[in-house]
Amino acid sequence: MPILQGETNSVGGMRIGIVTSRFNPEITERLEQGALTKLSSLGFGPEQLVVTRVPGALEIPLAVQALLNAGCDGVVALGAVIRGETSHYDSVCAGVERGCSHLQLKFKKPVAFGVLTTENDEQALARSGGNMGNKGAEAAEVVIEMIDLLKKIKHQKNFRPSKE
Repeated sequence: MPILQGETNSVGGMRIGIVTSRFNPEITERLEQGALTKLSSLGFGPEQLVVTRVPGALEIPLAVQALLNAGCDGVVALGAVIRGETSHYDSVCAGVERGCSHLQLKFKKPVAFGVLTTENDEQALARSGGNMGNKGAEAAEVVIEMIDLLKKIKHQKNFRPSKE
């Protein structure tokens, strides 16, 4: 019984999109830098990356869709939604998550969800390069692993794919 798992050591020929929300820039810029630093450390060159910025989190799925349509192998979605005094937070979090999840299933390409959904600024700072790591870097790693895993599944011998 084979056990398949994605790796991050095969970057040749991949084209990765990054979508970063400009809302909460003190957080999202740190997430974006974390993703770019991680991708560079994995061997990605600037010609393999398409970096886009959108006004807010709800605009992320539309830019993800455009990047997947343009031929990206996967996309890193980055943003920060911090709870406020209204229920707007719940709607935004649910909308951006649903949009990204739908797109990765529709396109059969990974969309790594690096959108922070936190209660306050301190939690967001901790997850964008603070003591909880950088979720942008983690999302970049996830998208590469998933691209590799999908390739391995596709090329698995003695495997009968469905006729979709």
